[in-house]
Amino acid sequence: MDEKRLTFEDFPVGATMSFGDHVVTEDDAFAFATLFDPQAIHLDKDAANAGPLDGLSISGWHTCSILMRMMCDSFLLRSTSLGSPGIETLSWKVPVRPGDRLHARWTCVSARTSEKRTDLGICVFDYEVFNDNDDVVLTARVTHFFGRELEPS
Repeated sequence: MDEKRLTFEDFPVGATMSFGDHVVTEDDAFAFATLFDPQAIHLDKDAANAGPLDGLSISGWHTCSILMRMMCDSFLLRSTSLGSPGIETLSWKVPVRPGDRLHARWTCVSARTSEKRTDLGICVFDYEVFNDNDDVVLTARVTHFFGRELEPS
């Protein structure tokens, strides 16, 4: 029997979930930076040590990608997710270093049924990503669309 997919109704205001476990390797950090964010603070240890972040840090966009993967693995792929219209806020709080272990938490801060499509629910989640010291390294406010659990006709 298939596992029940998470629907809009599974994300009430105030609900929270901790999820994810991802170790950032130096090889992955260099590979991502080389392809997508080739700044010296991500690729050159000497330049990074002399820079404003006091050492090599992974790209903030890499951290966002890791968050997305952890979201998919923990709940999105087993939900009625219908995408997102965007990110309201995004902030990188503390540099992520190669070797850091990341985990995250979401909190549902609003939930409503779409006025135009009653089969669609709209949730706003606040995300926090933490390193292994439980320092918040990233925050984001993201809107999600989820299919609703409708009564059989």
